[in-house]
Amino acid sequence: MGIEVNFEGKIALITGASSGLGARFAKVLAGAGAQVVLASRRTERLKELRAEIEADGGAAHVVALDVTDYASIKSAIAHAETEAGPIDILVNNSGVSTTQRLLDVSPEDYNFVMDTNLRGAFFVAQEAAKRMIARAKGDPKKQHRIINIASVAGQRVLPQIGVYCMSKAGVIHMTKAMAVEWGKYNINTNAICPGYILTEINEDYFASEQGQRLAEMLPRKRPGKPEDLDGLLLLLAGDEAHFINGAIISADDGMTAQ
Repeated sequence: MGIEVNFEGKIALITGASSGLGARFAKVLAGAGAQVVLASRRTERLKELRAEIEADGGAAHVVALDVTDYASIKSAIAHAETEAGPIDILVNNSGVSTTQRLLDVSPEDYNFVMDTNLRGAFFVAQEAAKRMIARAKGDPKKQHRIINIASVAGQRVLPQIGVYCMSKAGVIHMTKAMAVEWGKYNINTNAICPGYILTEINEDYFASEQGQRLAEMLPRKRPGKPEDLDGLLLLLAGDEAHFINGAIISADDGMTAQ
């Protein structure tokens, strides 16, 4: 018995799609047949990604989105559904961090992280869910998926990024609350908690002596790659995952098992 990965006819909105994991998530879902809506503040980067996806035979749309701006969230999701159609899959990926001791965190630092990682993620999911629920009431068999990108930092405290850890712990609890409240509308809400993943943002760090020392502490002595999350993304986005709801799944090569 095999399960075919086919997302044709599905519309997927990916926030924070201009680089890193967000860009990878968009390429994977587009490669599986979904129309993807690329959302972030850096629209020029999104246009470049759209061109890559279209060159590979996929379909992509670009919308400007600032998740720290409630009006921008409402406008972007309305624009996405006008451009592509009703959103079936939301990958709630936007995230930022600062590196500092808790004693050095200013109100501006705190708001910078929380407004994007927790407040922004909540209101993006809320706005998408309002539309998903309205459709579910008209078609009870309609399935929707919300995938929140949390972090192993939401499950254990890591040094120098305490506020980031707090924000991602909030995303984990938020995911469970959404699963409980929205599951009856066939909206499955789950969270992926990546471990250390090598991206353009941290590649210089992992090439440094300090980064290499950190990598030596990981189970396989190396950080993961964005493609290491492909299988989990496709699982949680698919119709076959109809009984997976409120799950908090680590993809960290055993880091949190130690």
